[in-house]
Amino acid sequence: MSIQLSLAQINLTVGDFTGNVTRILRAAQDAHQAGSRLIVFPELTVCGYSPQDLMLEASFVAANLEAIDKVAAAFPRGLTGVVGFIDPVDSKRMNAAAIIQDGRVIAKRYKTLLPNYDVFDEKRYFKPATTNTPVELRIGEQTFRLGVEICEDLWDGAETVKITDHLAEQGCDLIVNLSASPYIVGKREQRIRLIRDKVLKTGVPFALVNLIGGQDELIFDGNSVALSAAGELIAHAGAFEESTVTCEVGTAAGQPVIDLPTEDRAGNIQTALVLGIRDYFRKSGFQKAVLGLSGGIDSALVACLAAEALGTENVSCLYMPSRYSADISGTDARRLAENLGVQYLEIPIDRITAAYDTSLHDLFQDREEDVTEENIQSRVRGNLLMAYANKFAALVLVTGNKTELALGYSTLYGDMSGALAVIGDVSKSDVYRLAKHYHELENNELIPMRILERAPSAELKAEQVDPFDYAVMSPLVDAILNERFSNQQLLEAGYTETDIREARSRIRVAEFKRRQAAPVLKITPKAFGAGRRFPINNHFRR
Repeated sequence: MSIQLSLAQINLTVGDFTGNVTRILRAAQDAHQAGSRLIVFPELTVCGYSPQDLMLEASFVAANLEAIDKVAAAFPRGLTGVVGFIDPVDSKRMNAAAIIQDGRVIAKRYKTLLPNYDVFDEKRYFKPATTNTPVELRIGEQTFRLGVEICEDLWDGAETVKITDHLAEQGCDLIVNLSASPYIVGKREQRIRLIRDKVLKTGVPFALVNLIGGQDELIFDGNSVALSAAGELIAHAGAFEESTVTCEVGTAAGQPVIDLPTEDRAGNIQTALVLGIRDYFRKSGFQKAVLGLSGGIDSALVACLAAEALGTENVSCLYMPSRYSADISGTDARRLAENLGVQYLEIPIDRITAAYDTSLHDLFQDREEDVTEENIQSRVRGNLLMAYANKFAALVLVTGNKTELALGYSTLYGDMSGALAVIGDVSKSDVYRLAKHYHELENNELIPMRILERAPSAELKAEQVDPFDYAVMSPLVDAILNERFSNQQLLEAGYTETDIREARSRIRVAEFKRRQAAPVLKITPKAFGAGRRFPINNHFRR
């Protein structure tokens, strides 16, 4: 027994019911024309993932029900679809999959395991399913038993309920998973390894269809796959792009085995961030971006990513020198902008900061210059960027990296100002990897080598350099935030007590800044933002 199956990896927008329905039906029509008999879509297909508190609005849930009805009525005859939606059952919301056939919803299945960690908060919105049985389908001359699960139902390592195993035990011919699994570095292999383990245990073919696109700070990478009963990869829908692929699955299937394309860490992160930027702008209705270009590596990287995501004609870079700015900073900033082909504007800030000095002179006259004057420069630059953005209908891109954001080496209402923190989840180590990657693209030295080689500096006072050894602090911050290492584990990894104490103290003290920061594009297991919730006032010490 076998069936032609299509994986519909589509880019959905939360609340865009008209657009989402159009995308669903377009993919269904493509699959039907390709001879497919069954098509599977991502989690919460008609409303997009995740609607968050929109799900508490009765009108939103009602619009979602209207959308699933429209999909069912217009679905190609002869094609069975599995489409995600919100189903209100006995005054409770269920994360649901509608099985569509012959113009109507013939069955529904519900999500059992509700994730409630990191960026997920599904127990706030949904009631879990208590049963899950295969759906018996009549497809052509065959009776086909389909197991349907939703995203977290697969990720059952710590759960006593094993949905995949349970469905297999009931005699499924195929198990499908509707997914909205956010991207993090290395997650593709993790997903496939998990699926293969399930398939080799149960002997049942398996297909996972994952969401593609950016939604606020989350990036969904797609990488939808189908595995044969022998655990071999027979379909892959690609990464970071919309696609509908068709394969033959089942006990009699003869689909050839395929290989996954190799992933390069820097190139993979680059593609993810470009997608995240592009969709953040597209889905919020903006086209143009502006950023402060300092001649340093972080802003150079963000400029490259923005130009690739939005087009060079939609990116403006403001170089805002002060008396502390080195001549080579301006030279390198201008050269980078010329290499990219983006707009380059120069606005010196000394006259503006002098006005602050004059206004504050009497108040500050008995005090030495310190970080206060440094921060004024950063806030002047933030103000200029925001003024440009307001006047020209642009969004400001924040250029700080994760290591700096963690350690509080950033200025609230200054260089932290903006609509999107593009590299706020990219460690300083990965910043260098990505910048080198861009530098080497087609051997055109897009980012001038001097930017990669110079000691990093905020240039807010004379002869200033960043106060960290990033070769130490960048992986240390990652070990604390991403790996949640204890002090003992950090010591065993070779870090000193002094560095550990400083890093933890800085991370704790800067919490109030990050609470007010721009959304951060998430690429690691633990990004700043919705997935990390710590009290601002916190006296706990390790």
